[in-house]
Amino acid sequence: MPHLVLTAIGDDRAGLVSALADVVASHDGNWEESQLAELAGKFAGIVVVRIPADRIDEFISATRTLDGFLDVSVYVGNAPDAADPDATRLTVAVLGNDHPGIVHELSAALSAHGLSIERMTTNTREAPMAGGLLFEATIEVRVPPPTDFAAVRAELERIAADLYVDLGIDQT
Repeated sequence: MPHLVLTAIGDDRAGLVSALADVVASHDGNWEESQLAELAGKFAGIVVVRIPADRIDEFISATRTLDGFLDVSVYVGNAPDAADPDATRLTVAVLGNDHPGIVHELSAALSAHGLSIERMTTNTREAPMAGGLLFEATIEVRVPPPTDFAAVRAELERIAADLYVDLGIDQT
C-alpha cells in the first residue's frame, strides 16, 4: 500500500478528525502518522495514511466530500529513505523574547551547512512576570557525516547571541 500525505485545514470545530478518519477507514486505509493543531482558529493537520493502491482514486474523490467542512489535499509520498547509520541527530531548543526573524535566521544557518530540518515545533507564550511574548522552538535535524559540528554549533551560538535568545543544542 502506498503512503499518502494529506494536508487538512478547516474552521476549528468538533468532528474534523473523526470525519477524516471515517474517509480513511472506509477505504481500508491505515492512519499512520499525524501532526494536528488548532492554529489561529483553524484546524490544521498533516497526516500520513496508507491506502490500497486500487482504492487511491476513490479515496481522493471521497476527500472532496469534506469540502466546506475540511479542505484536504492528497500527495503521493515516497518510500522512506533508509536512515544513514552514521548520521546523528541534532536537537536545537530556542527560547527568547519573540520578534521577527528567529526562524529565518536559524533555518538559513542550518541550510547553509547542508542540513535539513526533519521536525520543528514553535509557539509563543506570555512571559511570566516580565510581560510580552516568549518564542520557543524545538528543531530536530539529522546530520550526515562529515558535517563539521563545531562550525554548526558556532554559527547557531552566534545567531542566538545576535537574536538575544537562549539556545540549547543536544547531539545524539
